[in-house]
Amino acid sequence: MKAHVYVTPKKTVLDPQGQAICNALRKMRYAGVADVRQGKCFELTLDDQLPAAEARAEVERIAREVLTNPVIEEFSFRLE
Repeated sequence: MKAHVYVTPKKTVLDPQGQAICNALRKMRYAGVADVRQGKCFELTLDDQLPAAEARAEVERIAREVLTNPVIEEFSFRLE
């Protein structure tokens, strides 16, 4: 089983990298892009024997305690 964890700055936190990417896209004439938030993606390979409910709880704990800075970042994840 794989888990994909997405970490991005909170909406209330300034994202200078995202703004720079957005400005570059506008200069390159990609007119349809209104905003960019830059973040990180982690792919975790989980033990296949781990039940889905335990896997979900474990990934959420890892994301909350290790992969994000809760003051300025938020996360989402999906299991496959």
